[in-house]
Amino acid sequence: MPEGSTKAILVKIRGYVRENWGAPFIIWFMLLLVVAAALLSMGLDFLANEVAVYAYFALVAGVVLQIVCFLKYGEKSESKNE
Repeated sequence: MPEGSTKAILVKIRGYVRENWGAPFIIWFMLLLVVAAALLSMGLDFLANEVAVYAYFALVAGVVLQIVCFLKYGEKSESKNE
């Protein structure tokens, strides 16, 4: 992969995260939920429950931040479309 395309991808990711503050938290939620499922399949119920609780908190934080971003940036994008 050429170096220029890697920089372009990183710039796009940074731009996406700037407008969607909750995206990293929602990604962490998904990863933690997969870890919790793996722990549960290994029979580590207590640890799986703890990880699932942290996943839930990450989801709540991500959704709240997405709503804030929608309220902040949503009005600007609506006025651009008119």
